[in-house]
Amino acid sequence: MAVDDLWYLKALGPDRKRLPSKRHGRGKRWRVRYSDASGVTRERLFDRQTDAKDFDANARTGNVDAAKVDRAQRSVTFQDYAERWRLSREIGWAMETRKRVESNLRCHLFPAFGSVTPRSITLTTVLEWLTSQLANDVPKSSLRLYFELLDAILAAAVTDKVIPDNPCDGVKLVKVLRGLSRVPKWVPTEHEVLALLDAVPARYRAAIWLGAGQGCRFGEMLGMEHGKSVDLSAQELHVTQQLRYSPQGYGGFYLCLPKAGSSGTLDLDQAVREALETHVRDFPPVEVEMVDITSGDPVRRSVPLLFTTTRGNPFTDRTWSNEWVKWRDKAGWPKKHGGFHALRHFFATTLITNHAEPQDVQRLLRHQTLRITLETYVHWWPRRERRRGVIGDVLRAAAHRR
Repeated sequence: MAVDDLWYLKALGPDRKRLPSKRHGRGKRWRVRYSDASGVTRERLFDRQTDAKDFDANARTGNVDAAKVDRAQRSVTFQDYAERWRLSREIGWAMETRKRVESNLRCHLFPAFGSVTPRSITLTTVLEWLTSQLANDVPKSSLRLYFELLDAILAAAVTDKVIPDNPCDGVKLVKVLRGLSRVPKWVPTEHEVLALLDAVPARYRAAIWLGAGQGCRFGEMLGMEHGKSVDLSAQELHVTQQLRYSPQGYGGFYLCLPKAGSSGTLDLDQAVREALETHVRDFPPVEVEMVDITSGDPVRRSVPLLFTTTRGNPFTDRTWSNEWVKWRDKAGWPKKHGGFHALRHFFATTLITNHAEPQDVQRLLRHQTLRITLETYVHWWPRRERRRGVIGDVLRAAAHRR
């Protein structure tokens, strides 16, 4: 929005004075361009500059009738709008995404912004929220997800003409979260892994071997299926699914693809092979009926799971955590960062420190790009002594051969 003088051009003449336009002296002199409530650009003409400036100021604040947003829309709370936003879009989301977005809204955004209107959320409001979250030791990687969700909702509110602009546009998240790194905060040593193996009951030792010896993630380990995931004769491990739990979506447990589609077939380490053979012999697989969505369409089938509770039920995050805390404390692992994923870090760093090629480590971890592998484990790659005078040596050797 701006006030334009229609009687004069913006260009200056040789004498540094404004040049008159073709409309000079005819019609109303002052023009105001503004956007109405539907976002269409309009204009209005005035005889006096004072009237034009007053109208422009009112249009900018939404006090002009044509630019006013519906009163009900102005009073809607962030929580009301965010719920409409979620419900209107979740039809295209995977079940895990639906669950995560609903949880992040309920647990992290609604407590901070739920009762206020989107129009009252300013750049300062967002920065204060980010600062308080960091002060409360919220993980930076999690805070990035919460911010991106807030940004997406407020961007949609701009499109819907609920708010004039998105306060998140002014946030330089990289600077706010400076120091964010993929680097693991703690990696167990081989002695600490052995201590954990000693602390874990025999029924679950093969699960620990899958994490430490094959780099399996937690859900991938729980989703290991007899006859499909492990081929002992070919000494191969097929990581093609993970076990998830969603009572609302699939009535309980279901199988889906691994994180970021990181499926793959891996060589089975001999120690892991022996652990799995012992496990299958002593603790036969348990058939559990559940939904399988790995092929895209939900299919209910019976799945022979390798790892279940002593009652033959699949593990949820909570039931596993209850057992893990006991084993972790007995092994002397730290409470913070001492989860199952630390076994995957042990797997990766052991490969690196034993001179595995970066591309091989990426393949075994099933990372989408080599960059992810390098950024995550940058401190573990061995530093080679930099050779000096390489070009001179090559050219001198070539000169001697002439």
